[in-house]
Amino acid sequence: MKKPSCQKGFILDGFPRTVVQAEKLDEMLQKQGAKIDKVLNFAIDDAILEERITGRWIHPSSGRTYHTKFAPPKVPGVDDVTGEPLIQRKDDTAAVLKSRLEAFHRQTEPVIGYYKNKGAVAELHAEKSPKEVTAEVQKVLSS
Repeated sequence: MKKPSCQKGFILDGFPRTVVQAEKLDEMLQKQGAKIDKVLNFAIDDAILEERITGRWIHPSSGRTYHTKFAPPKVPGVDDVTGEPLIQRKDDTAAVLKSRLEAFHRQTEPVIGYYKNKGAVAELHAEKSPKEVTAEVQKVLSS
């Protein structure tokens, strides 16, 4: 955060995950004369998130991504370009997602409340299209 590239600001993705981490981060930033001025909460229903995550498929060697509903390959389970099999990441299963969501609701959701009390949270509707969410992010960050 002290690098020249961070002088106009920086983004922390997935951190802090607990209120204790948020408090420690705020203490550290305060010592540097800085503070968290925006927290983007990408709000989405758990069921929609499950559909999005469990439908993802990847071509390992190229990184091409597909989705069974939103961007399916021409042939299910097969990369459009090479014809090689697609894989699903180990953490893109319903069981793993359920565990991750439980941890999120238990540990990370309170962080949103912590920063709401400081007036720093911008609620974004993550169920919208990527283009619409990107526009919302740009609007929030430019205000």
